Order: sequence, then structure tokens, then C-alpha cells
Amino acid sequence: MMSTSEPMTPRERMHAAMSLAAPDRVPVMAQFSIGHMLLQLGVSPAEFWNDAGVYVDGLFRMRDIYDFDGILVSLHGHDPGWRSMITLQRETPRGDEITWNDGSRTIYPPDDLPRHIPTPGAGGRPQRWESDEIPAYIPVSQGLRFPIHATHLFDAIRETVRRSGGLFSVHGEVTSPFDYVLDRRGHQAALMDLLTAPASVKTELEIWTTKVSRLARDMCATGVDAIKISSPFAGAGFISPECYREFVLPYEREVIRAIRGGGAKAYIHTCGAVADRLGLMISSGTDGIECLDPPPLGNVELREAFELIGGRCFVKGNVDSVNLLLQAAPDEVLADIRQRLEAGRNSPGFILSTACSIAPGVRREQVMLLRKAVRENSR
Repeated sequence: MMSTSEPMTPRERMHAAMSLAAPDRVPVMAQFSIGHMLLQLGVSPAEFWNDAGVYVDGLFRMRDIYDFDGILVSLHGHDPGWRSMITLQRETPRGDEITWNDGSRTIYPPDDLPRHIPTPGAGGRPQRWESDEIPAYIPVSQGLRFPIHATHLFDAIRETVRRSGGLFSVHGEVTSPFDYVLDRRGHQAALMDLLTAPASVKTELEIWTTKVSRLARDMCATGVDAIKISSPFAGAGFISPECYREFVLPYEREVIRAIRGGGAKAYIHTCGAVADRLGLMISSGTDGIECLDPPPLGNVELREAFELIGGRCFVKGNVDSVNLLLQAAPDEVLADIRQRLEAGRNSPGFILSTACSIAPGVRREQVMLLRKAVRENSR
């Protein structure tokens, strides 16, 4: 049940939900696609991706627009000297285009992820991928790597924590060891290797688990309240529950231990259909799970998920960003959100959120309905 005490701060509200206690109302915190942020902010895509100050300022502007209770810092380790690596920067019909000193180019669309075009015969923009202790990059998406600057590792996170002044819940993000293996081997080859070369895959998973766990422990020291483990390729559309148990669960369990040992909450983000592995995800020791995609994006019904989870971890989800927020009329959106509030508000640990990232083309007014519904219905 919801508490009837004095109103909580957004951070207190999120902490209560993540601790399976009673907040004064259902917290709201959804993650944004980069494309959605760019369209709402109207900033230079190249600046937003590469400049920590521009990025953090954008995070706070987005929080203010939607009045969310928390801020997720997905990118970190920006290189403060990135401008010195540029030979040419220009606007094109496809977006900002930067030519780097090595001759490679990156195109930054105004509503999508960047596309890097390496110099023929070269490795691309100068950066050191290998590191003995932590990952040297974030595998943002297939073929897109965001380099981590070793001596400016958490500048964006520390600045977000500082600017929040303890008022908002600040979350960091690390990537599952499984994703690094997919990135390094190539997604198709790596998935085949689960069957044809499992010992080799496990050896590499152990290496990445050590690196990601170290990164997560160090991130905890920045003062973040929680760390999201991004694991988008561990759903039923990619691997079976048996493969999840063998190649994902034990390694993410170690990352979760590192995060919890550092004093922060840990939660797993896996997209798509996960109903057949929810029990496995909970057994990892995680504090929470997102995004629990509903049909047709996934196959999780919120009431059934709460019954299975049984108060063992918090739930962050599960409003459909594509079929609902992007395509439905406002009254349909409100009706759907109210159903999710009804399903989750009396269960411990419910945080209202979109199932996955808010899609680029979702109108601002649609997202604002999340807060509207909570104000009207969640006590």
C-alpha cells in the first residue's frame, strides 16, 4: 500500500520502491532513446554524443520536461579533448558529419544512432579498445562502440550526482559480459559459438565479467543509487532459457554482486520476450528487473510477473513505447497506463516506466501522460 506520510523527494521515492518499501506514490522513471532526446532538445548530435557537459545538461533538461523521479546516465567516459581529434566538422542532409584525424568519419543523425565509417584498411577513430582492468568502450549497439576515456571515466556521472544535489535518483549503466562477447565475435558468429565452441565462449565471458565487475564497483563510488545492467540480447528472440542459464546468468550474477557490494542497487534490462526466464533472472540476486515488454513487443503481462516475482525484486516497466506511446491516441495511452498502475501500485517495488527506451518519434505530450496518470491514480 502507498504511504500516507509527508511527500517524499524523488530520490527517496525511488529508493523506497527499489528497497521494496512503501513510497508516497508510484515513482516514474523511463529511459530515453538518444534519438528522442535529440529531437526534444534540439542540440547538435555530435556535441551531445561527445561532450560530457552537453550530455549532462541534456539529461537534466529531459528530466525537467517529464518530471521523472530519476536520471539514467547511460554514457560515460567522454574524452574532453575530442575536438582536437577533428579535421573537419560540417552539417549534411544526413546530420552532423565529423572527419577525424585518421581520415575516418562519423555521421550523427538528428534522431538516431551515429554511423562510423572507418578509413579503408584502418581500425577507425584512434582509441584503445583493450584494457587489463575495465572495458575500454561501451557496445552501444551492433557495430557502434562508445570509447571510455580511462582518466575521465565517470565525469558525466559525477557531474549528474553533483547537480542533482541528492534530490533525484541517479542511475549508472554497465553492459552485460554477454553483450561484449557478441560485440567482439560478431552477433551471428557468437550465437553459433554457444553451440559449437562453448568452452571458448565461457573463457571470454569470464574475462569480460572481471572487467565489467571492476567497472561497476568503481562506478558505485560516484554516489549513484543504482546501476542498470544492459543485457538486451538475452531474451527469447536470441537464446533459449538453457543458454541463458549457462552463458548469461552466472556472469551477470557476479556483476550484481559487485554492484551490491559497492552499496548500489542492481537491476537487469533485457528486451523482448522474457516470460520463460523471469525466474532465472530473479535467481541472479538482482534488486530489480526492467523492461518486461508486454505483447506484442514481448510476452510479459504485469500482473503475472508480480505473481511470479512475489516481492523478491522491484519491477520497472512496462508501458509499450512503440504500439502505445508512438501510435495510440492519448485516451488509449491513459487507459493503458491506469491498468498498469492498478496492477502494480499495491505490489512492493513498482516503478512506472516504459517497457524499453522511449522511441525517437514519440510526441512529448504522450510521454507526459505517464506523470499525469500517476498524479491522478497512484495513491
